[in-house]
Amino acid sequence: MPTLIVLGLGILAMVVVFGLLARYLRLWLQSYASSAGIGLFDLVAMSFKKVNPTVIVRSKIMAVQAGLGDSSGLTCQALEAHYLAGGRVPLVVQALIAANKAKIKELDWKLATAIDLAGRNVREAVQTSVYPKVIDCPGKNSGRESLDAVAKNGIQLKVRARVTVRTNLNQLIGGATEETIVARVGEGIVSAIGSAERHTDVLENPDVISKTVLARRLDANTAFEIVSIDIADIDVGANIGARLQADQAEADTRVARANAEGRRAMAVAKEQEMIAGIEESRAALVESEAEVPKAIADSLATGSLGIVDYYKLRNLQADTDMRRTIAGGGTPAPVVP
Repeated sequence: MPTLIVLGLGILAMVVVFGLLARYLRLWLQSYASSAGIGLFDLVAMSFKKVNPTVIVRSKIMAVQAGLGDSSGLTCQALEAHYLAGGRVPLVVQALIAANKAKIKELDWKLATAIDLAGRNVREAVQTSVYPKVIDCPGKNSGRESLDAVAKNGIQLKVRARVTVRTNLNQLIGGATEETIVARVGEGIVSAIGSAERHTDVLENPDVISKTVLARRLDANTAFEIVSIDIADIDVGANIGARLQADQAEADTRVARANAEGRRAMAVAKEQEMIAGIEESRAALVESEAEVPKAIADSLATGSLGIVDYYKLRNLQADTDMRRTIAGGGTPAPVVP
């Protein structure tokens, strides 16, 4: 019975060893055949480090086969460290291989891993650096079909541009994205058209816009380098200047009407004040005429006015009223009692 137990344990140990050898032997043979330099014990140690040995072996084989060895920084320890840091090891190795084939010397293992850990796609960055990317301005997600700008003569121009950019690997970490490039180029195009004296100058030479925008170095502090700015389409829009002048004239007309209405209201008020003054003068006249009989009576009482003088005054008043009546009316003289 003890013999059977020992035999069973031996068989179990052989199965475990065979399973481990079956798991790592294939990877070790691949590494040995490609001169990757990863030993069998290194593969076993990776499992204890929570590192996927398949990813490391295949990445190291890719690098060695492409001519990138330990001298390029792609050591087994460096690959494991980047894997444990959460990096995408195969993606970084592929980017370094592409950069080496394209003779992009500024991309090394340290910069590539930093770009990858920053969340950028380093392989796509290398591809964009080799094969420039075309960006539409305005962007497709902006909801606008064109960039609208107005020349100095008031004519609106509708422009669509295409910006060709390539990746600036040295500024990829912390550099602005495509949205910043589109915004800056759009601002530059609007400013260039606004500086033109006539819209026909822009229509005759659209490259003036491209040269003006490129001279401003709009790619500063961005992850891209602007290769060219091409005007894809340019159309004439509305006469914004004439519309603004018409709106200003309408506003001036309304102001003039308001001022005229104010002056008319003041004139009407002045007229009413004068009518009221006339009525007050008439009332004062009537009041004064009412004092005449009293003055005549006082004169007769004191002897200042004789009876003959009084009748002469009445006759003169009657003669005056008759003459006014014959002449066609008029205000009669105050009656002397």
